[in-house]
Amino acid sequence: MSLILHYGSGSPYAWRAQLALEHKALSYERKILSFSDGDTRKPEFVALNPRHQVPVLVDGDFILYESNAIVEYLDEAHPATGAPLFPGDARTRALARRLILEIDNYFYKAADPVFAQAFWVKPGERNTETIAAGKKAIAEEAALFTASMRGEFLAGPLSAADFALYPLIAFAKRCEDKKLPDLGFETLFTPQLLAWKQRIEALPFFDKTIPPHWKEG
Repeated sequence: MSLILHYGSGSPYAWRAQLALEHKALSYERKILSFSDGDTRKPEFVALNPRHQVPVLVDGDFILYESNAIVEYLDEAHPATGAPLFPGDARTRALARRLILEIDNYFYKAADPVFAQAFWVKPGERNTETIAAGKKAIAEEAALFTASMRGEFLAGPLSAADFALYPLIAFAKRCEDKKLPDLGFETLFTPQLLAWKQRIEALPFFDKTIPPHWKEG
């Protein structure tokens, strides 16, 4: 039975899971949910995830939510398929896991106020001080991640850590493109991280993962 990924277009955490599936070269079915239609609150989805969050992976009779758990499961359940999500020796794999924790616990918390101001606050009600503080926090996090890079990718070889960070940085760019034209995206991220972003976008499977509504503009 094929894998089924329930996701929402533009969700950074769902995008993380999709990048992992593509990297592993796994066959899977996509089931897209509409946030505006309240699909994550409907009984059929609540039966999969009572926390109303995407992504959710269904593998036969096994249901799994939380993106980090999904990514680790894909690597462990399909070790002989595609490329590993946690490659290298024990130290390299531990580094990738540490970076993922930092992304979720620090980078996301730094960026979330900007995301919220961009997409959930009306233009005339946005708080310029909140945005400025968020930009400063993002830049500080970008500098820390740059300092810890081990080559072309975050942990050295391409890994789950790269797929954890990329969607959040792409979401920051989306904020600038659609809501905050003065965000100064390229001033927030170091040249090294901007080059890294381009390397992720050059991956052969990347285009398959772009959120559908982003393709429309």
